[in-house]
Amino acid sequence: MEVVRIVPRGYCHGVVEAIRAARRVGAERQGEPIAMLGYLVHNEHVTTELAESGVRLVDATSRLEGLESIREGTVIFTAHGVSPAVRAQARARGLHTVDATCTDVIRTHDLVRRLADDGYTIVYVGKRGHPEPEGVLGEAPDRIHLVESVAEVDALHLPPGRLAVTTQTTLSLWDTRAIIARLQERFPAIEVHNEICNATQERQEAAVTAAASCDAVVVVGSARSSNTQRLVQVIQEHAARPAFLVDTASDLRPEWFAGCRRVGVTAGASTPTVITRQVITALEALEPEPALSPVAVTAGPGPSAPGTG
Repeated sequence: MEVVRIVPRGYCHGVVEAIRAARRVGAERQGEPIAMLGYLVHNEHVTTELAESGVRLVDATSRLEGLESIREGTVIFTAHGVSPAVRAQARARGLHTVDATCTDVIRTHDLVRRLADDGYTIVYVGKRGHPEPEGVLGEAPDRIHLVESVAEVDALHLPPGRLAVTTQTTLSLWDTRAIIARLQERFPAIEVHNEICNATQERQEAAVTAAASCDAVVVVGSARSSNTQRLVQVIQEHAARPAFLVDTASDLRPEWFAGCRRVGVTAGASTPTVITRQVITALEALEPEPALSPVAVTAGPGPSAPGTG
């Protein structure tokens, strides 16, 4: 099988820095209790590796709730960021903190604080249940409104005064275009602050462009990862190609590629490079098979609903 290695793919700079920080604290504080407050990045392979170095996962509905179970030692704030309330509670508990927040997310926190201080009402485009919005909304809970859809924009009742809109960093222009356009229709004076991470947009655009010359595309990553799930979706929506989500090479199914000669491979921003290489090697070893029936467009064996990271 001919395999097209789509670039860019895999780790973004925020993930790289977060993993480096966690590995460093695991090495420096051996023998001490170390916990990461939620998934450092949404990939089980990374989580397992960190657990082997003494960094345990504390996963809960919210960061504040998770913090309740950390009594001593070191707590790592993940790449998604945390609210000021979480930071204050960690200090009150006397915990040593390691901040692995992505610099792009930090910039959004700074923006929201500045806008709130200047008297703006803020609309934030993001995904409920994702840890990044949880942290950002905590910067100005009385002045910020989370929306996920155009319908939610239509239901907004905002006070008079200055308005601004910003976004979760791990969305894309495709995800937010219609929502922001509707906000501008309803509130013509609203200021738009694009905080979308370049890495997210670049990976999606590269995947769609490459998919046009492929028979199918394999996306390597965790079903927990929303940016990985979104890669599958944009390939289906914008390139009209079959796209399959796999966590490891063992998830590949030969019947997916009946009639395929050229398969693209990309990976979510939290997917270890070694896992993607194994998938590429397995695909290259496949012998192209004659087409038996049309290949169904699917997200592969994992859940098809967007994940939480």
